Amino acid sequence: MARKQSKRYKQAAELFDRQTHYSLTEAVEILKQMPTRKFDETVELAFRLGVDPRQADQLVRGTVVLPHGLGKSVRVAVFAKGEAAAEAEAAGADFVGAEDLVEKISGGWTDFDVAVATPDMMGQVGRLGRILGPRGLMPNPKSGTMTPDAGRAVREAKAGRVEYRVDRTANVHTPVGKASFDVQRLRENAQVLIDAIIRARPAATKGQYMRSVTLSTTMGPGIRLDRATLSVN
Repeated sequence: MARKQSKRYKQAAELFDRQTHYSLTEAVEILKQMPTRKFDETVELAFRLGVDPRQADQLVRGTVVLPHGLGKSVRVAVFAKGEAAAEAEAAGADFVGAEDLVEKISGGWTDFDVAVATPDMMGQVGRLGRILGPRGLMPNPKSGTMTPDAGRAVREAKAGRVEYRVDRTANVHTPVGKASFDVQRLRENAQVLIDAIIRARPAATKGQYMRSVTLSTTMGPGIRLDRATLSVN
């Protein structure tokens, strides 16, 4: 059954040609002309990559700090002790603890957006895998959330660090801001993410790496980007 399209969706789709590929600046300008909704929609980029996620040497994963953040308040929980805990608190962590924080989460509390842990705490944090894992909150070194520098991890999370990771169908979906952002902030955030994805190309990848890139809002139509214009700045 075909999805029924809303009036706003149809109005937005009339602003551009679905078969045309636009530059990033053009796409952001089109997006900013779209009808607004009662909530501030998230803007995201969707990448279709020419990789085989089943191969360990073709995984695309990393983190990047967006220059203008994501337009929302990020609540950070930190598993740390001693000096590392003090550094996390000074950096603005919302919740800091050790065994007490582990026990609280074991009881079902997960009122935070990012979890950071120092290496010495991972033995205990590992017990929370069934709770944190499905929510994408498990600290790990590849995402920069399992680190001895808890203060830095907190500052990056608060500043707008996002994690990108290719899924099993070779796609990457990552937010780059809010619909309320102006053209410059959205374009600069998007360009930083695009640069990171390009640089993350696995050496084992053959043929065309970036097969398609689409910019969209939470409930809006996707605008195709011209891959030839998406070079690393």
